[in-house]
Amino acid sequence: MFVLTLTQRDAATAGDRAEELLAVLHGLPTTHAFRRSWGTEVVGATESADAAVQATLAALRQGERGTRRWGVGIGVGRVDLEPDGVLAGPGPSRSRRALERCAKAPLPVAVEAGPAGVGFDGVPPAPDSARAAEGVLRLLGELVAARTSAEWAALDLLVPGVRGQQKAVAESLGITVQAVSQSISRARWAQEWEARPAARMLLDLASFAVD
Repeated sequence: MFVLTLTQRDAATAGDRAEELLAVLHGLPTTHAFRRSWGTEVVGATESADAAVQATLAALRQGERGTRRWGVGIGVGRVDLEPDGVLAGPGPSRSRRALERCAKAPLPVAVEAGPAGVGFDGVPPAPDSARAAEGVLRLLGELVAARTSAEWAALDLLVPGVRGQQKAVAESLGITVQAVSQSISRARWAQEWEARPAARMLLDLASFAVD
């Protein structure tokens, strides 16, 4: 299980934006839906590494360009549900530890996983895979957080893996195909989607046989 704990870093200046984030995360496949835990903190859990990557990058996109509005801690491990609905167990504990560790990082995302209960030949230790996943997510986060609103206007109309979309996007936005092409290139959109599978694979490795 992947537990994500997200906390708003700019609430003092930007106000409470937790509901905005929840609206963005709504619809992602989760085992325990994202919800406000307290203050401007949001927590949720999913069995899908892809959903964990999507949620992380969606959170890092929020706010003005370069503001790093949300910190994201990802904990890999079991989740126990308390009678009052609070998430407990190793997964949530590691998620909070990851969040605390990245609190002052330039790109606030971290991943924590405990050791696997059983060793497997050829499979890296879960903490090593978690650190590698963290590195890839930080690189992806830098791409996402650096994009301008104009670049996002074009990117949000694109479907990954589909060719020949630029003309339709240009017509929709009332700009030239060349302008769309330049936005895609500057935003390094293709590189993001080429690297996403690496983050997903490393998260899956980090969750292998982990309590």
